[in-house]
Amino acid sequence: MSCSVARPLDSVTVSSSSAAVSGPLTETAPLSLCTREPHVPADRLVAEMVPPPRFDSVRFDTYIPDPNQPSQTEAVRVLSGFAAGLGGAHATGAGKRGLFGFGRAKAPKVPAGPRGVYLDGGYGVGKTHLLASLWHATPAEPALKAFGTFVELTNLVGALGFQKTVQTLSGHRLLCIDEFELDDPGDTVLVSTLLGKLVDAGVALAATSNTLPGKLGEGRFAAADFLREIQGLSAHFRALRIDGEDYRHRGLPEAPPPFSDEQVTKTAYATEGSSLDDFPHLLEHLARVHPSRYGALTDGLKAVCLTDVQPVPDQSTALRLVVLADRLYDREVPVLASGLPFDRLFSEEMLNGGYRKKYFRAISRLTALARDAGRLAGH
Repeated sequence: MSCSVARPLDSVTVSSSSAAVSGPLTETAPLSLCTREPHVPADRLVAEMVPPPRFDSVRFDTYIPDPNQPSQTEAVRVLSGFAAGLGGAHATGAGKRGLFGFGRAKAPKVPAGPRGVYLDGGYGVGKTHLLASLWHATPAEPALKAFGTFVELTNLVGALGFQKTVQTLSGHRLLCIDEFELDDPGDTVLVSTLLGKLVDAGVALAATSNTLPGKLGEGRFAAADFLREIQGLSAHFRALRIDGEDYRHRGLPEAPPPFSDEQVTKTAYATEGSSLDDFPHLLEHLARVHPSRYGALTDGLKAVCLTDVQPVPDQSTALRLVVLADRLYDREVPVLASGLPFDRLFSEEMLNGGYRKKYFRAISRLTALARDAGRLAGH
């Protein structure tokens, strides 16, 4: 089926109620994600391993610890010291091979003690904020630090190959991995092996992770699961527990009610740099674009407008939508939608299954972006 977008503005009647959008229409029609098929070269994947735009300006001193959660203050203290200790701990180019791949350079002497930190906490307690702050605080050039999600790291291995990825990252001082996936054994072993090579080369590590399915304490991640799954690497990590409730839900309502098709369409035409797509067709299009390209898919967007949001039909589609939600959240792109509210995207079977952590994260993030989009529609 060919991809189609939402109905053009001249085919709908725009409400004149107080909920309708005010302001002049733009001269050009909105973009369509369904017409974008980005091709991302491997070198861009490496260059973009930095904290996402949402975390460009975060620092340890912009993290506001909950006064009722002393573990948050302690995490800032420990991570600040960890960053300071990385100032000269790695020689650039360490671990790389000589001419024709022979004569491997002698790895630098790795300082005693844990060379990694693992941030153990539930949703929305600020783990990514702290992980990005660690990246910013580490005294090294950006080219010697890498930051990415587990999925982005596996995509890098897929693009470069395992040995080239080891060679590329071995000269780094720090590798930060957000949302380490524990629900795919094959990828977990792959990345654990990669991290072992990097530790041998003197690279410091920092990570957050998702909990394995079927575990107790569904509202939080589990350090025991993470340390067991990475097996021989566990001695290199110090676990930092970060208690607290999801800041995205502190005193905030649940998913806001959706808008009408007319409101969404008019907002798309009135907002420069917005996209307008029919939700079911967008889901079909995502199947034709590799998830490693979803960041490029959203390049330059100021808002995403979706009509006819419906329940996601199957798990493969749902997992692709999770990645898109992550990229939109990273880039702070508001999402205005008609149809069902975002907390009804996934079936009860999905929310009770092995990937439920990802689906709850997607709901939380899309709900936050839907609240952000209210201002575009005059709310």
